[in-house]
Amino acid sequence: MASIRQEKVARLIQRDLAVIFQENARSLFGGAFITVTVVRMSPDLGLAKVYLSFFANSGTDKDALLEMVRGRAGQVRGLLGKKIGKQVRTVPELVFYRDDSLDYADEIDQLLKD
Repeated sequence: MASIRQEKVARLIQRDLAVIFQENARSLFGGAFITVTVVRMSPDLGLAKVYLSFFANSGTDKDALLEMVRGRAGQVRGLLGKKIGKQVRTVPELVFYRDDSLDYADEIDQLLKD
């Protein structure tokens, strides 16, 4: 169970990462629409597990987008540090995961329709 501090920092990071992905989508991620669905913090606030949902062009693979985000994790962390640097002691290490809950919900919906 997460502490109140972990939840507050997670919400802060989620909000600011969403802004970063929105502002830098064209230059860093090829124009893909990236949504930050969940952020989970470690107890020491040194690690943030960030779950992302991708709405990409038809020609782009979601796994390739995830690898692109992981490859630019240092840049994203630097941009995050500029936004929240005065609010937290250390900017946490970011680990990105793909949130496939929307894909799963669509699959269940299709199975129910058939």
